[in-house]
Amino acid sequence: MGKNGVIVENGVCHDTKNGGHDVWRCENGVLSSSADHLVVMVHGIMGSSADWKFGAEQFVEMLPDKVFVHCSERNGAKLTLDGVDVMAQRLAAEVQEIIKLKPTLRKISFVAHSVGGLVARYAIGILYQPPDGDSENTGGTIGGLEAVNFITVATPHLGSRGNKQVPFLFGFTTIEKVASLVIHWIFRRTGRHLFLTDRDDGKPPLLKRMVDDSSEYRFLSALRAFKRRIAYSNVGYDHIVGWRTSCIRRKSELPKWEDSLNEKYPHIVHEEHCDALEPDEAALAEIPSFDKIEEDLVTSLSRVSWEKVDVSFHSSKLRFSAHSVIQVKDQSMKAEGADVIQHMIDHFIL
Repeated sequence: MGKNGVIVENGVCHDTKNGGHDVWRCENGVLSSSADHLVVMVHGIMGSSADWKFGAEQFVEMLPDKVFVHCSERNGAKLTLDGVDVMAQRLAAEVQEIIKLKPTLRKISFVAHSVGGLVARYAIGILYQPPDGDSENTGGTIGGLEAVNFITVATPHLGSRGNKQVPFLFGFTTIEKVASLVIHWIFRRTGRHLFLTDRDDGKPPLLKRMVDDSSEYRFLSALRAFKRRIAYSNVGYDHIVGWRTSCIRRKSELPKWEDSLNEKYPHIVHEEHCDALEPDEAALAEIPSFDKIEEDLVTSLSRVSWEKVDVSFHSSKLRFSAHSVIQVKDQSMKAEGADVIQHMIDHFIL
């Protein structure tokens, strides 16, 4: 360990201040300060900043002197049960502090896993700053920085209510209904947000409010400000977050996939660029009421373009841990999930 709580491992520095992880490049023990691109990594429910340790190290190792990686530390463990909005307020404050401490930063990107993707989407709405004289909801910055990559990994963008969005419930309607009634006993406010059962002050569910601009926060404009939006999804064996909700697709839009023939990315089985689409109001009116909220979420989130990357660990010994493997949550998963992290880095815009 070096001075001021800095650990140096294979040329990659970790600032262990406050138990969090700031990761940047070191050369011969000298700290590099040339990186101007802040990469904020956000963990999922009941997680910690250590969950992105492998991914953070790989980003810094492969993009030396280009990125400064911060693994969010304000919402660890039980704090992830306080609700998406409360966690987002903490994350936004955390990002603002980093930006203030590092005035050389010019760009910002997010890499978020599971519920962390929802927290990041809310946080950028808080941090969004429109350009002067903006009237078209275009452009703008995130915390005063140029918005570049917004990457989610196995994130339940459409929530977890019904329609097999939580695979371990096996798609049984009765079980899914019971789960929506009791989920708050386990996951508290965050559970209500995920199952779309929150009705704070008579407002629509939080996830529904997060797909548009309001007088308080401009969620859609914040998403649109990024040069790229990328959704990595497990096509199967993810028992926590279903394929449709993580890839923002309707059932009829799920692609057919085959085993990957790419040696570099053996677990990437499909890639697709989806252009922004304006909503078809006539088609929306014909959607059954049970699916109305989900359809609203798909339609609204599709107003911005997305790159969708579908991942399969179906031939892996760790396939039943796909939700964690896709993130490489710990070193034991490196052999399987490292190619997904590599894919993120190879396609990352600096």
